[in-house]
Amino acid sequence: MKAAQQAQLRLLDLQDLDSSLDRLAHRRRTLPELAEIERLEGRLTELRDAIVAAETEVGDLEREQKKAEQDVDQVRTRADRDQKRLDSGQVASVKDLGTLQTEIESLQRRQADLEEVVLEIMERTEEAEGRVAALRTDRSAAQDELSVLTERRDASLREIDEEAGTTSAARTAVAKDVPDDLLALYEKLRGQFGGVGAAKLFRGACQGCHLALNTVDLNRIRAAAEDEVVRCEECRRILIRTPESGL
Repeated sequence: MKAAQQAQLRLLDLQDLDSSLDRLAHRRRTLPELAEIERLEGRLTELRDAIVAAETEVGDLEREQKKAEQDVDQVRTRADRDQKRLDSGQVASVKDLGTLQTEIESLQRRQADLEEVVLEIMERTEEAEGRVAALRTDRSAAQDELSVLTERRDASLREIDEEAGTTSAARTAVAKDVPDDLLALYEKLRGQFGGVGAAKLFRGACQGCHLALNTVDLNRIRAAAEDEVVRCEECRRILIRTPESGL
């Protein structure tokens, strides 16, 4: 393949711009905010689930407490009714009086037990409500942190995209100076060799693979015509000759 020396030199400019675009793309993918945002989004999902579970527990406990309080009221009402019968003197039979007193005592014990149940449920409800409040506080803090990180990420992305836009425009202009066949070869090699398709021959070494060329290869390149497109025998990248090539 042949191409004017000036066109070959433009490949170095193109390579520099492409390397800059690759670095910008890498920076865009690896912004530290991205990992932190992902972590916080996961944390918010965990908090959301925990809040739902805690709120459900509070709701269940409130219903349980209401049922227990209703049981207390029922027992208290029955005990009050029996006490009124006892106090009214309407029960004349000694046996009936004894039965009534026994029932009242049983109801009082039952009421005391149920009131203990209500208190225990109230304590559990208070603990669950405390967990809900704490989880909501954690969620609010995580949301605030996420908002700050999102703003920082967006600012960084805007900066990267602006730089990438400027670099892409410059690349388009440079690519116009490179013949289509040489450009196609360059693009092919870039895809094969980690984004580097053309490299400078500097003091007898390829700046693509950073290996020194042997005497035979240097003599071959030295003898090649100025418009001949030469390749590194080690890495097969396009080698660009300059006054610093050491030929």
